[in-house]
Amino acid sequence: MRSFFASPSSLQGHLTVPSSKSHTLRAVFFAFLARGTSYIHDFLPSPDTTAMIQAVRQLGAEVEILENTLKIRGCAGNPTPSSDVIDCGNSGLVLRFIGAIAGLISQYTILTGDASIRQSRVAAPLLRGLEQLGAFAVSSRENGFAPLVIKGPITQAYADIDGKDSQPVSGLLMAAAFASHPIEVHVQNPGEKPWIDLTLYWFDKLGISYERRGYSCYRMAGNSQIQGFEYRVPGDFSTAAFPIVAAILTHSELTLHNMDMKDPQGDKAIIPLLQSMGAIIHTDEEKGSLTIKPGKKLEGKIIDLDDSIDAVPILAVLACFATSRTEIVNASMARNKESDRIHCIAMELQKMGALIEEKPDGLVIEPSILYGAKLYAHHDHRLALALTVAALGAAGPSEIVGAECMDKTYPSFFDDFKSLGANFYE
Repeated sequence: MRSFFASPSSLQGHLTVPSSKSHTLRAVFFAFLARGTSYIHDFLPSPDTTAMIQAVRQLGAEVEILENTLKIRGCAGNPTPSSDVIDCGNSGLVLRFIGAIAGLISQYTILTGDASIRQSRVAAPLLRGLEQLGAFAVSSRENGFAPLVIKGPITQAYADIDGKDSQPVSGLLMAAAFASHPIEVHVQNPGEKPWIDLTLYWFDKLGISYERRGYSCYRMAGNSQIQGFEYRVPGDFSTAAFPIVAAILTHSELTLHNMDMKDPQGDKAIIPLLQSMGAIIHTDEEKGSLTIKPGKKLEGKIIDLDDSIDAVPILAVLACFATSRTEIVNASMARNKESDRIHCIAMELQKMGALIEEKPDGLVIEPSILYGAKLYAHHDHRLALALTVAALGAAGPSEIVGAECMDKTYPSFFDDFKSLGANFYE
């Protein structure tokens, strides 16, 4: 388990934000289903990407890695049975997307993953949706988690599922797009809507036909045929949140590049949110850059994170440095990510002296003085990154234990931040 120490620091300079994980995984997934060859440039070299590549290879895609480009020959909408168990690693997205497309295969597909996938990443909504569509779909341990056993084909035309987690919804819509007949999907309690928008963005980009009524009803025409494509992956706004907040709480000036402000990624909403709290952030859409400038401390507020669940850990850190109380609400889905992010971020920040109270669907954070401590990442990349940012603004050094999980979204984090002046040492 990798550990390093982080001490109070001042940052300065320019940073190229890593490519989007969500776009990378969707690009690989759709290239797998396309006819012909696709080229995906500047993909994120993440363990999740590796898991998706291995999964689509097992289902019939040919994937060649060419430095910063993936060359993928797809299966033309006809995935082939896997001769082995598909290991989704630590990726809930791979589990839900590949699990859904397994409903098109008339032989058994078995999917599993690491401890988080088998214990925390709920698969029940996906399984219920596939069952309603006529596929065989079960949790082998009958607990709603992986390992999953799925066998198609999809024969029915209607499904009604819970949508608090967007990934099963996206997965079913993708499977329905390539099914042999039209399918209608109804969604109860739709959440994480920007991630549904990202999936629909890809549908529009590739010419996949659908109709929708808000976020509660979708009608997929089926029989989609998409052609190979060329795509350059933009920067990840979810990842950009960490250097943005690091600059704010260390009163540093920092410019981030590779930021497409027109991209549909939902977590770009963190920028106007931080500006509303008092952050000085300048955007240059033409250059694709953001500049964060030093300013006064931010004011706390009530933050609804239903649409930006991934921001819970880093906003909890930021709230400790605000001038008034912050309440994070409507974030219960954060409990079902790589870790229980509500509980774990509260527990770790309390070690640093944070005045933070855990609620069923969020957190209440009072202005706090943080001190260095020994902090654990809980196998969660966003927790590891957020706690490291907290350490940059704390009094005294902190030890971050389990830092290897940062590679999931930010493999160059340690070196990038050291180049900006971060006081890191191993």
